[in-house]
Amino acid sequence: MLNTVFQDTQEKMGKAVEALKAELQKVRTGRASATMLDPVRVDYYGTLTPLHQMASISTPESRLLVVQPWDATALKEIEKGILRANLGLTPSNDGKVIRISIPPLTEERRKDIVKQVGKTCEEYKVGIRNLRRDANEMLKSLKKDGDISEDEMFKGQDQIQKMTDEHIRTTEDLQKAKEKEILEF
Repeated sequence: MLNTVFQDTQEKMGKAVEALKAELQKVRTGRASATMLDPVRVDYYGTLTPLHQMASISTPESRLLVVQPWDATALKEIEKGILRANLGLTPSNDGKVIRISIPPLTEERRKDIVKQVGKTCEEYKVGIRNLRRDANEMLKSLKKDGDISEDEMFKGQDQIQKMTDEHIRTTEDLQKAKEKEILEF
């Protein structure tokens, strides 16, 4: 019974950390990254299609993205899709590929992005703490139903707290690494 609670909580907290990693990859750091274009949808024969499903995206330089569509007739629509996504990026089309130059971030903009990352990480920490609360309530209800003893409940709560501390620490490490990446010139 206790193992089920622990496994369930561990799994949910792990998923929260993975979701945070995915969220932080989307944050712009001043460096070119193919994930920057993930929100781009292109009108391809009447269907909104994710850009990465219709073109290869590469980063030949740290401040340059190159989008090479598999269907050259879609170049204009891809260009429109990038502009419509409102990412602050300006594509240039040479007839075969689209090049997107990533402008350097100002120091003020970098600080704003760091604040945004901090808020995002704090939201995930709150989520992890909510998972801790739910697990502790589950332990209390197991004790109330007579499925576990009071000692088992307290040991379980200690173990849940250790899990929580570990995941919070991982979240803070991710935050520090991302902030360092953003503030790097």
